[in-house]
Amino acid sequence: MSDEILDSVDALLSSVRTGLPAPAERQRLRLAAGLTVTQVAVALRVNSALVRGWEDGTAVPAPDIAPAYNRLLDGLASRFPAPQNPTAAPVPAATEQQAVPVARQATLDQNPDGSPAMFQAAPCVQCGQPSVYRAQGRPMHLGGFCRPAAPAPAPVAPRTEQPTPVPAPVTAPAPEAAPAAEARTRAATPAAPAARPTPRPATPGTPNRSAAARPATRAATASATASAAAQWWPVVALDAAPDGTWVLDIPQVPAPAGPKLGDWFAWLGTGLPLRIERAHPSGRAGDGTVCLTAAALKQLGLPAALPATEKALASLQAKLAKAAATVGMEVSEHIGPTFRAFRRKGSAGGRKTSLSITVAPWLGQGDARQQATSALALPLATAPDGTTDGATFARRFRAFTTDLGVAPGATTATTGMGLLEAVRPREEWVKDAATGEWSAHPREGALPKGDFCVPPAAGARHPLTRTLLSAGGTVCEEEDYKWWARDLTEQETGRRWAVAVDVCASYLSVTDSLRLPSGPLEQAQNPDWNGGKTAGLWWCDFTTTEVDELLPHPATFHGRPPTGPGWYATPTVAYMAATYGFDPATITEAYLSTHTVPLLKEWTGHLRAGYKRTYADLGLVDGQSPTEFLAAYAAHKNAGDDPARNDALALTGLYKNIYKGGIGKWADSARHLDDEQWLEKVAATWSYRPEIRFHIIAAARIAAHRRLRKTLRLTGRAPFAINVDSYLYATDAPSPLELLPVKDDGTPVPGALRLGIAPGSHKHEASIPLQAAIEAMGRREHPSRLTHDYTTDGTAIDQDQAAAEGVGAGQDDQEGGH
Repeated sequence: MSDEILDSVDALLSSVRTGLPAPAERQRLRLAAGLTVTQVAVALRVNSALVRGWEDGTAVPAPDIAPAYNRLLDGLASRFPAPQNPTAAPVPAATEQQAVPVARQATLDQNPDGSPAMFQAAPCVQCGQPSVYRAQGRPMHLGGFCRPAAPAPAPVAPRTEQPTPVPAPVTAPAPEAAPAAEARTRAATPAAPAARPTPRPATPGTPNRSAAARPATRAATASATASAAAQWWPVVALDAAPDGTWVLDIPQVPAPAGPKLGDWFAWLGTGLPLRIERAHPSGRAGDGTVCLTAAALKQLGLPAALPATEKALASLQAKLAKAAATVGMEVSEHIGPTFRAFRRKGSAGGRKTSLSITVAPWLGQGDARQQATSALALPLATAPDGTTDGATFARRFRAFTTDLGVAPGATTATTGMGLLEAVRPREEWVKDAATGEWSAHPREGALPKGDFCVPPAAGARHPLTRTLLSAGGTVCEEEDYKWWARDLTEQETGRRWAVAVDVCASYLSVTDSLRLPSGPLEQAQNPDWNGGKTAGLWWCDFTTTEVDELLPHPATFHGRPPTGPGWYATPTVAYMAATYGFDPATITEAYLSTHTVPLLKEWTGHLRAGYKRTYADLGLVDGQSPTEFLAAYAAHKNAGDDPARNDALALTGLYKNIYKGGIGKWADSARHLDDEQWLEKVAATWSYRPEIRFHIIAAARIAAHRRLRKTLRLTGRAPFAINVDSYLYATDAPSPLELLPVKDDGTPVPGALRLGIAPGSHKHEASIPLQAAIEAMGRREHPSRLTHDYTTDGTAIDQDQAAAEGVGAGQDDQEGGH
């Protein structure tokens, strides 16, 4: 088939009217408003690749998304009208004029409402893979899924300059297929958390590195993927109707040809449009997922519950393997609630493919290993009535991947590290100029593999720590505040209530710009402080440095003054020097990083975006007044039967645990491994860096102390007890409103205690009768334990009822437990 015919079909598809402005105008409106592609994608609950496709003309919004997208564009157009003489107008106009005549030659097969009609899957006339769509009666993929869409009109004509169909030579100094406008957009939004898979320019300082991150075939694949990104989905739920018809929650994904297990494996091996796009040009795409419902299991002849015996599991694995082998595919050696189905390169039956399989009814079943590998899948699939539902899993899975750009891993900690690897890959493909061979090499600033621990920050299990402590040495103890309390002042004892507030996502409030140790730590004598620009551990003596008496000591986790010198991370030393006059010239020894970088910037951007989006679905947004926020927070868990609110509640909890677990992973103790295995499999990996965790926790504790200190100076109010990020204040009313410092216009004072859901802001946790808190302290109990016993209006909670309803388990914003 000639290129002219294929290009004609692409032009036809791009000419389908949606009632929306031209693609170039869509991009102009977004840029005029200062919005990133990710912000638009999050608002519309779609993948950011779709938004890019809408703006470069390679994709068309689906009928269910187009009205919302049109509303956004109309609102932006009213605020940012087009200039009188737009400089870029001729290009889209010419495109439209060229497309109209083609559109008259053929029409898409459509339903009466204008949506694309779907038929029984048949081989596409272009690529031979199954398609449920028709163009003039011929099976065909929409949007150029099976081949790159025709390039947008631009002064780039690689086809006339190159003898091969590769969009650009592998040594090109810039992305070969990206329009200039898109390049400018990316340059203007460096912090966008979801970069698209386009070849990148050469890394500065590495003259032998090519502009492309991989061999020419991979570059061509990445270009094709970018243009067809609108046709990829991360997951699909496969269900069966009572009459035996297959039902998929993504209509664009074709259904299996028959009800048998062999038909299902043949369907898995056809190259389904399931994949998770890479979050960084140097990263890797992830496998798509197929989720089976209870009805699908029954139709395939699979057990409704996961077999409980080894013999039954082995029989199930053999049954699946036999059916898979008929189409050249294989399944995981161990079968559980999640497993993989794949075909190796060169196997009979088709091309190489790999998919993850999740069986919703099996989640939460099996032995400890099987449950551990599907720990994050269970809350994604758990419906409000407590059952595991495939459609619920798929819907939340898609929201998860849209927010974070990665699939959920086995645990929150591994997902946190997987996200960091996805948004900041450690390796890239490099071409040797002499031999022409490609190989993977660490990217500039990548965390190195190997055991680079130093004695003061090696972790509790490391031999260096045991050796140092046995010799009477001191280790770094940068931790969250733990169980600090002081005697109440005479004025405080005259008040009636102890109001507990805690910090929302305190780690995410500091990790965005926090400079962390990337390279190994090297020992230095009489080190140069350099204004705190170097991450590392410093031997400091704060015993003579005076601090605020009503607040916990900023440098210790117990809040009491230190009794001698110790090892402190850079954020602590910088705060003590800038705020309390500590002299860095007195530092005699340090372990300093060879590289200091904002390692978690992109990681934080993804997590913050997901965290704030889910809370927005629950009615909690930036800019709410204190009273509005208190009312919204009190009702935010009342989801009822609303799927969007229930999904938001489930995802909010996951995102919190992911950033907390990811930070704890830097000092992973892995108790299930013996010491020798731990040294080999954990301590020697790139992700074991206890000093990074120390820096993050020190920065969060210092940020909290800074807010407490500013509030004290403005209002004279200080907490009398702290545990982790929960603060107890003595108040006259069972409300935190009297604690808030405000400006003359009534707005909150920046940098002080304030109510809100944004990371670093505070929420109302409980109101406790002050006398009960005083009595607890008299029994040498920490009063923060009472936050489980009282509501925010001061009502005592019936403990039996609380245990039955799970009340008191809501301390999910606290950052402890690492």
